[in-house]
Amino acid sequence: MKNNMTKYLNLMIRTFVVFLGLVGFSSPALAEEVEDRRQFSSQRVFDLEFAHDPQISPDGKTIVYARRSMDKFQDAVVGRLWLVDARSGRHRPLANAEFAASSARWSPSGDRLVYLTSKDGKPEMRVHFIDSGQSYSIAQFEHGPSAPAWSPDGSQIVFSKFVPAKGTSFTSAPSAPEGAQWSEPVRVFDDLQFRRDGRGYLKKGVNHIFVLDAQGGTPRQVTRGENGFYSPKWLDDSSILVVGNDVDDPELDPIESELYRVDLVNLERKAITERDGPDHSPAVSADGKTIAWLGYDDKLKAYQQTDVFVMDVSGGEPKNISADFDRSIGAIAWQGSRLIAQAQVDGEIHLLSSSGNGRFNTLATDLGGTSFGRPYVSGSFSVSKNAIAYTQGDATDLANVAYLSGSKARTLTDLNRDLKAQTDFAPIEEIKVKSRFDGREIEAWVALPKNFKADGSFPMILEIHGGPFAMYGSVFSAEIQRFAAEGYVTVYANPRGSTGYGEEFAQLIDRKYPSQDHDDLMSVVDYLVDEQYVDESRLFITGGSGGGVLTAWAVGKTDRFAAAATIKPVINWATMALSADIARFVSRHWLRAQPWEDPELYWRLSPISLVGNVTTPTMVMVGEADWRTPTWEAEQYYTALKVQKVDTVLVRIPGASHSIASRPSRLIAKVDNIMGWFKKYDKALELDEIPRTTVESN
Repeated sequence: MKNNMTKYLNLMIRTFVVFLGLVGFSSPALAEEVEDRRQFSSQRVFDLEFAHDPQISPDGKTIVYARRSMDKFQDAVVGRLWLVDARSGRHRPLANAEFAASSARWSPSGDRLVYLTSKDGKPEMRVHFIDSGQSYSIAQFEHGPSAPAWSPDGSQIVFSKFVPAKGTSFTSAPSAPEGAQWSEPVRVFDDLQFRRDGRGYLKKGVNHIFVLDAQGGTPRQVTRGENGFYSPKWLDDSSILVVGNDVDDPELDPIESELYRVDLVNLERKAITERDGPDHSPAVSADGKTIAWLGYDDKLKAYQQTDVFVMDVSGGEPKNISADFDRSIGAIAWQGSRLIAQAQVDGEIHLLSSSGNGRFNTLATDLGGTSFGRPYVSGSFSVSKNAIAYTQGDATDLANVAYLSGSKARTLTDLNRDLKAQTDFAPIEEIKVKSRFDGREIEAWVALPKNFKADGSFPMILEIHGGPFAMYGSVFSAEIQRFAAEGYVTVYANPRGSTGYGEEFAQLIDRKYPSQDHDDLMSVVDYLVDEQYVDESRLFITGGSGGGVLTAWAVGKTDRFAAAATIKPVINWATMALSADIARFVSRHWLRAQPWEDPELYWRLSPISLVGNVTTPTMVMVGEADWRTPTWEAEQYYTALKVQKVDTVLVRIPGASHSIASRPSRLIAKVDNIMGWFKKYDKALELDEIPRTTVESN
């Protein structure tokens, strides 16, 4: 009876939709709702949740983590703290969990948590008592603190915080009369880096280290000077380790850093590392006798693999314990006498252990799931005496909290259970392709749309990762799933230059980017055409940042694509090296010359040099607050395409930094505009199937 009634209602709805179409009020949205209720639509982006920064208690029984979700009213990814019982899986919010919070850290005895939040728009540090469930504020700040850490005896908390300095000025402006509407005062800069992506124009000042009584009070500043310090870690109850670069003109060497020991009694500071290269992320063993940290010897390369070093607290020669492990180490923590680490390995993030003998044993291969936009593999972990908590992700779900004790991991949460029950997600298929350039194996993944069959009829989107020193993998991606949900075979790959395949593979594009990475990507496209996955006349290409560079490069090299969308690209390396927030890194490490010293190299690697070859209709998109690949990079390309009479539009996203997809509505706007542009040039579609209001070119 119930099934018959459902069929009758569905028939009535379809009849009503047809009627509306006949009288000129067609409702494609309603029709889609009837026919594709299980489709991963734009609106369902707001339903996604994922676990972030899981922290396991010292006794290994409880895990606190930030449960991140999409707040539709704030249009933001918001994290609220939740607790999970490792044995039973019992799941409950922390007190005050209605407020966004982050950086939760257990006290040494496990009786308290410190975390960061805000009240009335002001940053705040709070302590939560586990036994009573009560939380209280121990300090409020004008500038937000970061990286809180408990002292070994649990009586103090160390953290990093911005300390403003007096700005440069050459005059004293007169005061405006009451009620007058004068222009904003001038800005005067004398720092090499005066803007940063996601932060805009920087206030004068640097980060310094503070210590605060765990019961509250006035924070005490323990580092000073014109140069900043960060990442504090306790050595014992009266001394800490910090990271910094306390030299003249540190901006001229943007990756250099050292470890410093700070005595909290007399505030004396002493460097304990001294080599040329970054030293960071210190971790102190439980017995306080050994320090481990990450870094490498700087050889002025665009990419260099990060190793693990250990040294006695009393001093001595540092020992590189990962020299024979040809993968970059991303994070470390001590568990007793062994080190736990995470590393990118062939499209996955592995959780590893090492006893310091140069060998690394794999504990888990499914760490990930904390990048919800594109399929970057990212995640984190924490350790107790006998167990590990980590973010666990796969191709069809974002991160959940996993608990590893011994050799077996258990998944403790299922945050997207409701969404998965009512939504069809595209299956992900792994492929490996020989590059047409030199036969190297290139790993790629294909998201297959509903009702896929290898008959050579489907459209394809090639989506290219940024970096270019980064790694995609078989993980959930809202953008990839949206493309596949709309019927596109969507492929993404790790061409040469990608991380996770060894240092030699990544450095193949050193001072040669873009170059043969383009051949790797075209080899993947060739494979899909040859295997009848896709229609050769329905090929599309897009990518962001470094992927935007390769998209612009590709349409200058080939006309095989029906349309392209280059997102937040670098178009001209000369303007990039003199205006981006990473300008010094580009000239010092990437190209190892200034534009006036080697103009031929800069021009040869710039996609603008190939714009005269372009015939492919190409959308250009950029965030209006992007200081990583600034707006004028995209604008140069748009203007050049216009002059060449190539079909193009410029899509500017108001307020967006380089991380366009950091807000759900922007992710939706990005993906839907790209697909709207591609549908316009898909010759297999009828004219009335092409959306006319998706792309705004004003």
